[in-house]
Amino acid sequence: MKQPAVYMITNKVNGTLYTGVTSDLIKRIWQHRNGITPGFAARYGCKLLVWYELHETMLSAIAREKQLKAGSRMAKGILIAAANPAWRDLFDELV
Repeated sequence: MKQPAVYMITNKVNGTLYTGVTSDLIKRIWQHRNGITPGFAARYGCKLLVWYELHETMLSAIAREKQLKAGSRMAKGILIAAANPAWRDLFDELV
């Protein structure tokens, strides 16, 4: 899926959240799930895709990621709950 996207992954329901941006969502989530890239998400075992938003341009995706990262944990939880109340893993829907 080559399209700019902002996403949130977690390690469990209401667990640690990681917010990221990518130009290839399927590839990036696969990398998280397989521990390919070290960093925050790998350290905390964030592998479950619970929210994503597709964008037309990388610039708009980056702006949205910055907006989300500047927001509160509660705001992110509300956003996830609105689209995915059970916090289920959305990765299989992408592939």
